[in-house]
Amino acid sequence: MTTTDRRFPPRAVGTPLDRLDGHAKVTGTARYAYEQPVDAPAYLHAVQATVARGRITAIDTEAAEAVPGVLAVLTHHNAPRLADTGDAELAVLQSDAVAFRGQIIGGVVATTSETARYAASLVRTTYDEQPHDTGLRADRDDLYAPEKVNGGYATDTAQGDVEAALAAAAVTVDRTYSTAMYHNNPMEPLTTVACWADGELTLHDSTQGVHMVRSQVAPLFRLETEQVHVVSPHVGGGFGSKGTPHAPVVLAAMAAHLVPGRPVKFALTRQQMFSLAGYRTPTVQRVRLGADRDGRLAALSVDAISQTSRIKEFAEQTAVPSRTMYAAPHRRTTHRVARLDVPVPSWMRAPGECPGMFGAEVAMDELADACGVDPVELRVRNEPETDPESGLPFSSRNLVACLREGARRIGWERRDPTPRARYEEGRLVGLGVAASVYPVLWMPGSSATVRAGADGRYTVSIGAADLGTGTWTALTQIAADALDVPVERVELRIGDTVFPPASVAGGSSGITAWGSAVVHAARRMRESFGESPHEGAEATGETGDNPATERFAMYAFGAQFAEIRVHPETGEVRVPRLVGVFAAGRIVNPKTARSQLIGGMTMGLSMALHEQSYFDDHVGQVANHDFAEYHIATNADVDRIEASWLDEDDPHVNPMGTKGIGEIGIVGTAAAVANAAYNATGVRVRDLPITLDKFLDS
Repeated sequence: MTTTDRRFPPRAVGTPLDRLDGHAKVTGTARYAYEQPVDAPAYLHAVQATVARGRITAIDTEAAEAVPGVLAVLTHHNAPRLADTGDAELAVLQSDAVAFRGQIIGGVVATTSETARYAASLVRTTYDEQPHDTGLRADRDDLYAPEKVNGGYATDTAQGDVEAALAAAAVTVDRTYSTAMYHNNPMEPLTTVACWADGELTLHDSTQGVHMVRSQVAPLFRLETEQVHVVSPHVGGGFGSKGTPHAPVVLAAMAAHLVPGRPVKFALTRQQMFSLAGYRTPTVQRVRLGADRDGRLAALSVDAISQTSRIKEFAEQTAVPSRTMYAAPHRRTTHRVARLDVPVPSWMRAPGECPGMFGAEVAMDELADACGVDPVELRVRNEPETDPESGLPFSSRNLVACLREGARRIGWERRDPTPRARYEEGRLVGLGVAASVYPVLWMPGSSATVRAGADGRYTVSIGAADLGTGTWTALTQIAADALDVPVERVELRIGDTVFPPASVAGGSSGITAWGSAVVHAARRMRESFGESPHEGAEATGETGDNPATERFAMYAFGAQFAEIRVHPETGEVRVPRLVGVFAAGRIVNPKTARSQLIGGMTMGLSMALHEQSYFDDHVGQVANHDFAEYHIATNADVDRIEASWLDEDDPHVNPMGTKGIGEIGIVGTAAAVANAAYNATGVRVRDLPITLDKFLDS
C-alpha cells in the first residue's frame, strides 16, 4: 500500500507510519544532490596533494589543459580569491601550502566526469617537502588543553580530591583504553552541483543543514546570505560528515565561477572521502576508578587524548559523558589534544559519547569484576540522585529501568560470572553490558511556517534536512497532531533555503528544534485563525529558549547487552545477539525510531569488531581508504539486533516530549561487546577493534 492511498488516524505521533518519502526512494524518483536536473553540466575532479606537509614549488597543468573536453584547470594560481580565510579548511587554493596528504591543490573541469578524472591525473606537482608528524601517542610532550571541547563543554572539570580518594579506596581500577580512527562513509559521498547566475550562487548539496551551508559559504565569496540558494531535499546518509561544510563545496563553487553559465557537478570518490569529509579522531583514555568493596564509587577520573589537524582545531569531548553517568563525590576529567599533519577531524555519530563511553564502561566492568559484583548491579548501586556535574535534577532518568529490562530480555541470569565458563557448540560464550547516554540538545533559531490551503489542507515549511532518518515522516506527524488533522492533510516542505531557517541535523537535535518550531507555528495558526482558517492564512513559529534547561539536566539513557561467541582455537568472533533498551522520551514514529536505534547499534558493532582506519605514518595517509579494506558490518555480521524503549513522559524537554534517538543507539555498544568478550574468554580487550589475534594467546 503506498502513502498516497492510505488513510491515517488524526493522532499521528506514536503511530508506526511508513516513510512518506519511501515510495519515491524505492522507485528512484527522489532526487539526491548529484541527480538534480541541470542544463549542460560540466564535471569536476579534484587534484590532491601527495605529500603530508610542504609547499608547492611548481604545478604543471599543460597536459591536462590539452585533453579534449577540458574546460578549466584550477590551481592556487588562478582560483578565485576568497574574502574570508579564517576557516583554514575552507580556504581552498588560497596558497601554495600543503597541510596534509590528500588536501585539495587543484581541480579539473570537463565535459564528462571521465575526462575530468583523466585530466586530473595528468597534473604534475613539485613540492618542497617538509618533515611531517602524524603519530598520536599519550607520551607526547606537546599535548595541549584546548579552550573548549566540541559542544562548548569545559575542557577540564574537578570536584573533591580525586588522588586522595583513589589512595584510600578499597578497590581501584587504573587502565588505559583506546579507540581507532573511524571514517563516516555514508553511501552517498559528499556531492555538490554548483551554478552561478546573475551574481548569485545555487548549490545542490548533500548536507545536513542547508542554512548552515549558506551562512558559511556566502561570506567566502563576498555574497549576501540571500544570494546563496542551497537545496537538499534528500540526503543519502551523513553520520556527521555532512554536518558542516568541507572543502569540496568551496571547490565546486570556485569551479563553477570559472565556467560562467554552466553548472558544475562534483562528487567525491570513496577514496577522497577519507581525506576530505572529516573523521572520528582516535582517542587514548586513562580511566581511574576508586570504590568500596561493594562497588560504590568514591572517585572517578578520565583523562582523554585525541588529535586535531594543524590547520583547524576540533577537540572531541571524549571525557564529557563520564561527568554525568555515576555518583562519585570525587571527580576529575581532562582533555588534551595533539596538533598533527593530518586531515581535519570532525563530527561522527555521537561524537564524544561514542568513544568516551567505551573506556568508561569497560572500566566499570573491570571494577565489577574486581569487587565481585554483578555488572548490572554495580551500575544500579552508583545511580546518582541528581546530575553529578551540575547538581540539577534530571528531567527524567530511567537508566536503571533500562538495565533491568535489558537484562530480562537477553536472559542475563544465564551469565556465568566466571570468565571462560560457558562452552557451547565449540565456542566460548559470554554476555556483556554497558550503559548509554546522550544529551538532549536544545538548538534555538529554527523557524517554521504553516499555511492554510483549500479543503482543510496545510503546507508546513521549514529548512530542515532528512538524512534518511525519517524527518519527512516524523515532522509531518508532529504537524498533523499540532493542527489536529490527519497526516494526509499536511504537506511538508524541507531541504531548501527558500524555507524558514532551521538548525543543522546533528546532535540528535533535529526533531527537538524543528518539531518545536512546527508546534509553535501550528498553535499560532489556531490562536489567530481558529479551527477553520481561510485559504492563505499563515502563521510562523520559532524555537526560542527553553527555560527548563536552567532547572533540569536533560539526557536520554539506555542499556546495551551483547552475547558473544569466540572460537577458542582461531579467535574468530561472532555476536549472535544485541539487545538495546532505551529511555528517550516520547517516540514519534516507532517504525523509523527502531530503524535508527538498530542502525546505531549495528554501527557500534562495526566499531567493536571491524572498523579501523589504518594510518600510514610514513606517507601520512589512511592506507585502507576504500570499502574493500575498510571493513564495516554487513548482513553476515549481524544476526539478531533488538531495539526497544520504555514509555517515558518528560514534559520539560520540548513541546513533544522527545529526546532524540539518532545517536544513542551507537553509544555503549562497543563496550558491551568488549565486556561480553571478557566474560567469554577471560581476555580483556582495551583497544578497539576486537580482532581475533587478541584472543590467540589465551
